[in-house]
Amino acid sequence: MLALALSILGSYLVGSIPFGLLAAKCKGVDIRKHGSGNIGATNVWRVCGWRCGLPVFVLDVLKGVAAVWLSRWLVVRFGGGAAWTAIAAAMACVIGHSFPVWLGFRGGKGVATSLGVFLGLMPLPSLVALLVWAVVFKVSGYVSLASLVAALVLPAAAIAMQFTSWAYGWPVSGFALVAGLLVIVRHRSNIARLRAGTENRFGRKRE
Repeated sequence: MLALALSILGSYLVGSIPFGLLAAKCKGVDIRKHGSGNIGATNVWRVCGWRCGLPVFVLDVLKGVAAVWLSRWLVVRFGGGAAWTAIAAAMACVIGHSFPVWLGFRGGKGVATSLGVFLGLMPLPSLVALLVWAVVFKVSGYVSLASLVAALVLPAAAIAMQFTSWAYGWPVSGFALVAGLLVIVRHRSNIARLRAGTENRFGRKRE
């Protein structure tokens, strides 16, 4: 129980580090007042350029990986169920990114951080989802559409692998489904703009 409690708390705090906000502030920009107003890597990239956005993306991914690794270290140190502790830590990290206590619970949409936690939990389905993301983005130019499709592909790939020798376990696959749904919910405004034809393609600044 101690490992579980510490994993949830530690992962939430790691996830809530607003790298996008901090990176933009280093350039004198309050990212919440520009572009889409989101603190995630996509908006930082669009407003501040790739030299600022790329490190934010990498750091947001890494904090997801770190949360899973932290949970595994705590299980080794204090005992407990490794799979469920890792899942709880992963979810806490994504929630921390999406609803950081430091910013009035208004954070990013959790795509990069979700990628990070799943790279730690289930590398192969994550790489499949990342490949699909890259293809959809290349074809459409929409980061949001690519993220939504990847959010569907990840749990589908994880569930499909349950019937192979590379299965990661139903608890992890179920978590992939929940996390995918959370990403979709966080993209409600993007979905509305995509349907209306007003969503910005990547590379165009929104002021």
